[in-house]
Amino acid sequence: MKIKFSIIGLIIYAISCFPSLSVEPDIFVQSTVNRASSLLSKNISKEEKIEELKKIASETVDINGIGFYTLGPIRKTLNDDQKNEYSKLFKNYFLKSFSSRLAEYTNPEIDVYAKEVLSDKYTIVKSLLKGTKDRPEVKIDWRIYTKNPENPMIRDLIIEGLSLARTQKEEFSSILNSNDGNINILFQTLKDF
Repeated sequence: MKIKFSIIGLIIYAISCFPSLSVEPDIFVQSTVNRASSLLSKNISKEEKIEELKKIASETVDINGIGFYTLGPIRKTLNDDQKNEYSKLFKNYFLKSFSSRLAEYTNPEIDVYAKEVLSDKYTIVKSLLKGTKDRPEVKIDWRIYTKNPENPMIRDLIIEGLSLARTQKEEFSSILNSNDGNINILFQTLKDF
């Protein structure tokens, strides 16, 4: 009983001395890519890799934030049911697209080399995907949402200067514009993916 009380006392003391631990965006990115790289180098099936990658993405990517950004200004016209439907469809679309593409890589080596604090809400983390005999080196910038410093989240990847979130937004905008802004057409596109 005395030992149990001492451990609880120690935990309370530690929490009072260190009330919050922020995670630096560059360390967060390096840790995330190391985790994904370790998974991709495992001798498991592609399907197992895809499922594990979906878990990593769900924990580290602000899928909801990206989803509503990519929807563009039409998001302001949606009712709550449409927003909920879109959030579900976009999450499934994002996780399927992200994990199936990344599962093709075997042991990608990404080195984080710099960070640029844009504001208290955003930091750009700069990294490099090392080249191999099969692929060139690729510059990747990570837009990290840091409003909650204890839980940074990935909001965008900028690969060789091309924003993936902006590209997705343009694609969705094109679908909506060619269908008179009919959100149901976009919903169907996401379902069919």
